[in-house]
Amino acid sequence: MVALAVTWMAKDGQEGHVAELFRYLQTESRKEPGCRQFQVHRHLEDRRRFFIYEQFDDEAALAAHRAAPHFATHAKVELPKVADRLEGHLYEPLV
Repeated sequence: MVALAVTWMAKDGQEGHVAELFRYLQTESRKEPGCRQFQVHRHLEDRRRFFIYEQFDDEAALAAHRAAPHFATHAKVELPKVADRLEGHLYEPLV
């Protein structure tokens, strides 16, 4: 299993649009084979800040996720227009 933790910051005035994009990505990503979890979180105080926690069966499932049409359109094209990716880290579980 691999896990990905990503933080995004919505541009001023774009918080609602970013939330809509993430709701769509969350719904579609959860349908993918190999996706164990895809959860978008919104900061309680800074409503422009979003944290996404994803788990996939393996790196191949993560690669398939990144190649999915909804990801290509919404995460790679639309999201960067209205938000900035602050950080993203890939993890593996301790055994």
